[in-house]
Amino acid sequence: MSSELPILYVKIGCPWCDDVIEYLDKKKIEVETIVVSGNREAMQEMVDLSGQSKAPTMDWHGEVLADFGVDELVPFLRKRGVV
Repeated sequence: MSSELPILYVKIGCPWCDDVIEYLDKKKIEVETIVVSGNREAMQEMVDLSGQSKAPTMDWHGEVLADFGVDELVPFLRKRGVV
């Protein structure tokens, strides 16, 4: 696990997760992706971080965006000077 990259928590079969991954790939924004489906430890880590169990959830160097789609991700990234 690289602490340098933002962390994206996703669930298998989640259309919002797929859209966010596609957007990040298109923009060549590197993140560490952690699949929480079937992984209790990763799910608990996401819940502890965000206070909820919905994906996607992103930890951008300590700033958390939870239960979002691309529409919410773009201003979050823009505020951080990424896009």
